[in-house]
Amino acid sequence: MTVFVLFLSISVIANEVNKNMLPDKEELKKKLTPLQYKVTQENGTEPAFDNPYWDNKKEGIYVDIVSGEPLFSSTDKYDSGTGWPSFTKPIHDNLVTFKPDRYLLGTVRTEVRSKKVNSHLGHVFEDGPTPIGLRYCLNSAALRFVPKEDMEKEGYGNLKYLFEKKGKTELATFSAGCFWCVQYLFDQLDGVVKTKVGYTGGDLVNPTYRQVSKGNTGHAEAVQIEFDPKSISYEKLLDLFWRLHDPTTLNRQSHDVGTEYRSAIFYHDEGQKLAAEKSKEKLEKAGVFKKKIITEIKPAAKFYDAEMYHQEYVKKHIGHQCQKLRNS
Repeated sequence: MTVFVLFLSISVIANEVNKNMLPDKEELKKKLTPLQYKVTQENGTEPAFDNPYWDNKKEGIYVDIVSGEPLFSSTDKYDSGTGWPSFTKPIHDNLVTFKPDRYLLGTVRTEVRSKKVNSHLGHVFEDGPTPIGLRYCLNSAALRFVPKEDMEKEGYGNLKYLFEKKGKTELATFSAGCFWCVQYLFDQLDGVVKTKVGYTGGDLVNPTYRQVSKGNTGHAEAVQIEFDPKSISYEKLLDLFWRLHDPTTLNRQSHDVGTEYRSAIFYHDEGQKLAAEKSKEKLEKAGVFKKKIITEIKPAAKFYDAEMYHQEYVKKHIGHQCQKLRNS
């Protein structure tokens, strides 16, 4: 699957916009310049190298020119050499939607739109820098830049963490089935600095995916999370862990079967161990699950990074759908 060959699920996602919340076209014509209107409402494209943000190197965020919704950060901006502002990723993936765009001789591109008001922003391509490998090529006319020093007074103070120097971080390691979506879902949390997928809990040194998938290495597919404890607590990470999978199925998540798909918490210190045990006990007493929770709670062992093609898989394969989270 590539960015250029999209499945129906992408179209469905793109159509989730609530049409009742879309701004009035006539009001937009008064609010926007002709170019801004053409780009955001008529899928237009501004000239390369002749727009305000392609070479903007200031720190700050880029918001939807129509709604003011924060979309992209200068921390993810880079010089692609194309003449348009380019980013490796949005601030959060749930802020944008994607839509197949057929243009020249049947070629299919992937259009990027703002989720809240369905503004056309630009396109995303698979020729971006590693490790994600995506290039969000956008129109300056679809965006408004808010400098870092103005974010507080303009109501974006909650995003100033994007520019704060990171303090001491901690690690958390979880196994909850196929690690592709587990990584993706943890990446959505504010306070998560970075994540990686890999193998842990077994005896084989330097295992490969092929070896682990045979189910006899003792290793589990796992996600290791580096997080800022000042921004997000370990308990918050545990909350997502319990909600993103079924901790009552032994060595199985949905169609994925094997010991490598087991539910497990690999704690890095005594505090994490106590928090994990407490949260498990709380769920059992509350009767959230009809069956007994069989999640392992074990000391963190050597973590072996998975192959590069597994890292940030969902971000690289935009049509890939992940499981829905339980509400509690």
